[in-house]
Amino acid sequence: MDSPKALSPQMLYTRCDPEQFSFKTTDELEPMEETIGQNRAIAAVQFGTGIEHEGYNLFCLGPTGIGKHFFIRHYLEEKASQQPTPPDWCYVNNFDEPQKPRMIQLPPGVATTLHADIDQLIEELRSAIPAAFEGEDYRARKQVIEDEVKEHQGKAFEELRRKAQEKGIAVVRTPTGLVFAPMKNGEILGPEEFEQLPEGEHKRIEEEITNLRQQVGNFMAQLPVFEREGREKLKALNRDVAVFAVGNLIDEVRNRYSKLPQVTSHLHAIEQDVIENVDEFLSPPQEASLASFLGVSPPQSPRGWHATRRYRVNALVAHTANHGAPVIYEDHPSYQNLVGQVEHIPQMGALITDFNLIRAGALHRANGGYLILDAHKVLLQPYAWEGLKRALQSSKVTMESLGQMLGFVSTVSLEPEPIPLRVKVVLIGERLLFYLLSHFDPEFHDLFKVAVDFEEQMDRSSDNNLLYARMIGTMARRDKLRPLSCPAVARVIEQSARFAGDAEKLSTHNRTMGDLLREADYWARDAKRTTIEADDVEKAVEAQVYRAGRLRERLQEEIQRGTILIDTQGEKVGQVNGLSVIQMGQFMFGHPSRITARARLGKGEVIDIEREVELGGPIHSKGVLILANFIASRYAAERPLSLSASIVFEQSYAGIEGDSASSTELYALLSALAEIPIKQSIAVTGSVNQHGQVQAIGGVNEKIEGFFDVCLARGLTGDQGVLIPQSNVKHLMLRKDVVEAVAAGKFKVFAVDTIDQGIEILTGVPAGDRDKEGNFPEGTVNRRVEARLIMLAEKRKSYAAPGIAEKE
Repeated sequence: MDSPKALSPQMLYTRCDPEQFSFKTTDELEPMEETIGQNRAIAAVQFGTGIEHEGYNLFCLGPTGIGKHFFIRHYLEEKASQQPTPPDWCYVNNFDEPQKPRMIQLPPGVATTLHADIDQLIEELRSAIPAAFEGEDYRARKQVIEDEVKEHQGKAFEELRRKAQEKGIAVVRTPTGLVFAPMKNGEILGPEEFEQLPEGEHKRIEEEITNLRQQVGNFMAQLPVFEREGREKLKALNRDVAVFAVGNLIDEVRNRYSKLPQVTSHLHAIEQDVIENVDEFLSPPQEASLASFLGVSPPQSPRGWHATRRYRVNALVAHTANHGAPVIYEDHPSYQNLVGQVEHIPQMGALITDFNLIRAGALHRANGGYLILDAHKVLLQPYAWEGLKRALQSSKVTMESLGQMLGFVSTVSLEPEPIPLRVKVVLIGERLLFYLLSHFDPEFHDLFKVAVDFEEQMDRSSDNNLLYARMIGTMARRDKLRPLSCPAVARVIEQSARFAGDAEKLSTHNRTMGDLLREADYWARDAKRTTIEADDVEKAVEAQVYRAGRLRERLQEEIQRGTILIDTQGEKVGQVNGLSVIQMGQFMFGHPSRITARARLGKGEVIDIEREVELGGPIHSKGVLILANFIASRYAAERPLSLSASIVFEQSYAGIEGDSASSTELYALLSALAEIPIKQSIAVTGSVNQHGQVQAIGGVNEKIEGFFDVCLARGLTGDQGVLIPQSNVKHLMLRKDVVEAVAAGKFKVFAVDTIDQGIEILTGVPAGDRDKEGNFPEGTVNRRVEARLIMLAEKRKSYAAPGIAEKE
């Protein structure tokens, strides 16, 4: 088996040749209208917005910053502009049940006009009605009614007085009522004179007064009848005058909306209510006097409110005609902001409201179009998710306060008539959130049947490079940046591949690329350039790393000071430099870690110290178990594995997760068993399977650079390097200084497919393959490992009790 050779510099970094482009700057490129690299997402959105059946709402899933919101909003706005404008919605007073306002559906653009027309009608009524009631004709007819009432009352009183006079008794009005007094010769007798009358006369007068008192009762009973007749006549007069004052004004408005039955019906209800409550339109003095005459109290309204509020129109949702379907994004999707709310106004220690205080929610505004919501924000708001699902399931928006819904408030409030709902809801969130909702909410897939899955990468090809260049130019124009030169575009494409972690892919993470372009524009401005050059892009990349690299520098510093023990020269048995990465927000960097292994006689256990102290995650523990089974199956398939080994990450004080160090741990264990030293100048990464194949890992570029930085600080010798899986070669997009060091022969990068290839590079000793008889060649690593395990098995057998030995 030939030992792998170090990778050439060309394999460590895939350049983007600027010569493949025919433009000088991105100003020459056509704007990019479509979204590149998202064919799957585009097809899903086209399907989801095209299908009309219920439940086909959309969930856009992908990492934050990939451009989901920008793409979906741009697509929906373009599509919505070609669609018909949905109807307007209004709330009006329900004169039969005021606590249940009625909704009215109107053609687009009509709600605002109707609102203005009704307000104008109210103003005209408030001037026309008082004018009608202040006219000479009304006053004359009213006076006639009042005179009739007084005349009837006067006649009744005169009849009573005449009868009393015939009996010699006078009827006298006093503040306390009618009083009867005896008369003689037309003069009222005083008390003393009355007492001097003969006893018979005295008795007669008392009997006559008693009879007259009964007649006074009949007279007093007639007075309410006279007043009621007067009120009825005055009410009929008021109705006639009101009909005359109101009818023409309302008919004028009614004619404008003759083709809208709901509006004409409401205008008829307004007309009837105005006629029945015409007093509310009269000026306060006349209102008070009229109410006093009619024997009723003046109407009371909340402070600052006029009673005519109940005739107004609450234009809940008003569109502009021919505007297209609405596209609404609700940034704060609380329950009230989604389904709407009824506002209240404090008044004299109480909360009052009416239908004019009904406010539309996002579902109302998006009705007939599209509603975009952030899924995470919806789930954070109490009851917002349930409210959204209820509206979609019932296909109507029912406005109900949380207090009423939960039974916390017993106050009577409004119950607006539900509004029919036809809307496409688009939720935007990360993949984990989509899968959690799918698993835990059984109703989720009934309502959001279309998953719009965004890609994080796209293929890196000559055609896609040109598309990417157009996208870069479009982003620069959108953000008003300087145009990019051809070499700058090439450098951005290279950095995009680095962001993607794959030399054969390009990143579709728009936020990351936008940040890079804006920062490159800053450095171009600082250098007083009119275009962004490759040096500006490079400086932006370096500045980003420097700003986020404090922890990386501190870690490197502690390695150089010897606080963290890392050897980069010499050889050690059972010790190897592993590579790992640390993710700090958006910044990821690699660093070496010392991994050691010890082996002795035992029961066939490979102890993962990290797992034993609960610092190792399940994937890391899985990797250790795999390498333990590899040892057992390769070297002790037909005899007991009499090994007790321990593996540990030295100086690790936090959790360790992932299997990218499993091959490194296996190399350390093989070295400990074979007692062959490992070169400390080479660091290792890669996972391993039970067949000894080295598998790909993540963060390969950062891991290589982390060890390179340690070696660079101590001085490059030419013997230093990194061992990576062969399957990771296609991911290499290393820093410029690393590539230059490899080209100068000062640093090496090896790629291996198997553990045998790796152990040869690390030890300089052949691994060895079994011959026809199944034996490894003398002097090879595998032969020495097998021999050590056989020796340990024999020792264990010799130490065992006699009975147990024969049994085994």
